[in-house]
Amino acid sequence: MFTGIVQGVAVVEDIDAAPGLSSFAIRFPADRVQGVTIGASVSIDGTCLTVTRQENDLLFFDAMQETLRLTTLGALTPGDRINFERAARIGDEIGGHLLSGHVHTTAEVVAIDRPENNCTLTFEVPEQWTKYIFPKGYIAINGASLTIGEVTGNRFNIHLIPETLRATTFADIALADQVNIEIDSQTQTIVDTLARLGYGG
Repeated sequence: MFTGIVQGVAVVEDIDAAPGLSSFAIRFPADRVQGVTIGASVSIDGTCLTVTRQENDLLFFDAMQETLRLTTLGALTPGDRINFERAARIGDEIGGHLLSGHVHTTAEVVAIDRPENNCTLTFEVPEQWTKYIFPKGYIAINGASLTIGEVTGNRFNIHLIPETLRATTFADIALADQVNIEIDSQTQTIVDTLARLGYGG
């Protein structure tokens, strides 16, 4: 499990693509790999991956074809920056909301507004996921727990403060970029339960 509080930014150093599998070599800040073990779970742009090897501050991960298809990981190239979070431990503070690291879908950046000391990003998601997206609800974007702003049709926005921009890759984002989306599990459970009981919209 993860908390949605991004712990830092890492850089893709190399990608070894084989049929049905890609192996990523990602360089982390040196102070963020202490105590990492083979088999540990790390959120890479919101996608839970397993550490397969370590060389000092360079961690290696494998991603299957299905993961590459459903997330943005298949589009990564060497030099790209990613958000990361190591798996939560019992007793850790949960500053965001609980995440599984299982990406539901991707969304496209359709608008960027940068007023002074703020940044508002607008995303467009596939229609089937809009029923889980509500104003002031939780959503995870590239592994970051965020609060939804306004919702219009299959578009929603989020408002980012300077600290979030500093600590994540959101400052790099551009129009038409794709991001990973994990829907809040509690919201999904409530909506699906009400639908089964006949209360769907």
